[in-house]
Amino acid sequence: MERDLMEAVKERCSNCPGRTVSICNVINDSDLPALVAESSRVIIPPGRCFIEEGTPARYFYVLTSGRVKLFNLMVDGRRQIIGFADLGNFLGLASSETYEFTAEALGEAVLCRFSHSSIDRLIERFPRLRGRLQKEASSELVKMQSRLMLLGRKTARERLATFLMEQARPCCVYGKVWCNEDGPVTLSLPMSRTDIADYLGLTIETVSRTFSTFKKEGLISIKGASSVTLLAVGSLNNLANGML
Repeated sequence: MERDLMEAVKERCSNCPGRTVSICNVINDSDLPALVAESSRVIIPPGRCFIEEGTPARYFYVLTSGRVKLFNLMVDGRRQIIGFADLGNFLGLASSETYEFTAEALGEAVLCRFSHSSIDRLIERFPRLRGRLQKEASSELVKMQSRLMLLGRKTARERLATFLMEQARPCCVYGKVWCNEDGPVTLSLPMSRTDIADYLGLTIETVSRTFSTFKKEGLISIKGASSVTLLAVGSLNNLANGML
C-alpha cells in the first residue's frame, strides 16, 4: 500500500505544473503522500461537464492541466459565462450544499478531486492550508468585483482588452513567457468567440469586430482561431484600465 502511494505521488505530484500555484504549495514534499491519499486524479474529455449547477456539491477540484469554462444557465436556455479556470485554480470553494455554476472542459482537463471530508482532514493536519483556502476565497471576491466593473462600466474595447490581460496574467505569475510590458506574449485561447462574447456580455459580432480593430491597430496578431499574440501589452493594459 505504501509503495503504491509513493508511486502515485511520483506520478501525480512530482511533475505537476500546478504544484507551485495551487493550494498544494503550502504542503511540503515530504507530506505529499497524505495529500495524494485524500484525493483522486480525474481526466475530463473535451466538452464534458464535471460540475453541474444545482447538483449536490460533493467535491472540490484543483485544475492541474487544461482549461475550464464556468457558466450559469437561465431557465430559457440563455447562458452567462462567469469565468475561465486556469492552472492551479480551486473550484467549488464558494459552494454550500449545491454547486452555483457548471464547469466544462475546454479540451482535455486533468484535475485533483477532494471530498469535503478530505479537505477537513487535510486542514486539521496542515493548519497552513486553512489560510491558503482563505486566500483563495479572497481572490474569488476580487475577481467578482472586477467582473462587476467589467460588465457595468467598460466599453467593448475595454472589455476585450481586459479579457486579454486576464488571459496573459498567468504567464506573468508562472514565469513562462512574460518578458516586458511591450510583449510580445502569445496566448492560447481554447474558448470560442461565442464563449468570449458570453463572458464579456457582448455580441459575437462586436467581439469579432473588436479583435479585427486591435489587429489593424497593431495591438495583437491572430493565428487561427485559438492563438493571439499581444504585440503591445502596455497599451492593452492601459486600455483595459480606461487610460486610453
